Amino acid sequence: MIQRAIDGRVTSAATAVKVRVSHLDVYYGSNHAVRDASLDIEENQVTALIGPSGCGKSTFIRAINRLHDLTPSARVSGKVELDDVDIYSRGVDPIVMRRRVGMVFQRPNPFPMSIYDNVAYGPRVNGERDASRIAGLVEDSLRHAALWDEVKDRLSESGVALSGGQQQRLCIARVLSLRPEVILMDEPASALDPIATVKIEELIAELRERYTVVIVTHSMAQAGRVSDRTAFFLNGSIVEAGPTNQIFTRPKDRRTEDYITGRFG
Repeated sequence: MIQRAIDGRVTSAATAVKVRVSHLDVYYGSNHAVRDASLDIEENQVTALIGPSGCGKSTFIRAINRLHDLTPSARVSGKVELDDVDIYSRGVDPIVMRRRVGMVFQRPNPFPMSIYDNVAYGPRVNGERDASRIAGLVEDSLRHAALWDEVKDRLSESGVALSGGQQQRLCIARVLSLRPEVILMDEPASALDPIATVKIEELIAELRERYTVVIVTHSMAQAGRVSDRTAFFLNGSIVEAGPTNQIFTRPKDRRTEDYITGRFG
C-alpha cells in the first residue's frame, strides 16, 4: 500500500475514515434537531452537507467538536468517533479535542486585535512562549490560508479592518495555527461577495491536502465544486450520502433528486 507523508504524519494512500458519527441525536429542549444521523467522514476529503434551512446541518457539525456542551438546553446522544475514540466518552478533554477539530463560522469573527495577534492567540493560550516559533506559526498559517501575501506588510493592523473575505481567511488562519486535523466550516462563504467566495473555495481545495474538511453549504454549485463527498439532510435526518458526483447525478432517493433539481428547499 502506497504511503505518503504530510507534515510529518504518514498516511495511507487508501482513504480512511477520520470521523465516524453513529446514531447521533441532538435535542434543544424538546426540539429534536438531529435524528439518528450516521455518517463516515473520510480523511483528507472535503465532505459537503446540503439541505434546506433548519434541517440540522449546522447542529450536526457543532456536535463533532462538542460545541453543544456550551448550550444548557442541548442534549446529545449517540457516538462521534475521532480516530476511533468517542469524543463524548469519559476522559476526553473537550478543550484538547477542539484543538484537533477546528471550527470556522458563517460570519467572520476576528478578534479586536492585530492580524498577527489574531493568529498567535491560539498558540499563546496553549502555552507557546517561543517568539520565533510563534512567528513561524503565524506566517505558515497565513500562507496556508492564502492571506500572507496580502497582509505580510501590515501584520500590526487590526484584523477587523480587513475586508470580509480577508477576515474569513484570517479566521481560517487562526484555526490552522493550532494544527488541527479536522476543519469544520459552517457556510464560510455565505456572507461574502463572489470574488471572495472564489478565494475561499480555492482555499478549501488546497486544505484537503493537509486536513479533513466538512463544509455546510446552501449552494448546490459550491458543493459540486469543492467537495469529494456529499450528505443530504432533511428534517434532521441524513437522507443519503456518497460521492458528490453520484449524489448530484444519480441520487438513490427521490427526495435528494427533488432538492438538487430545485423542486423544494
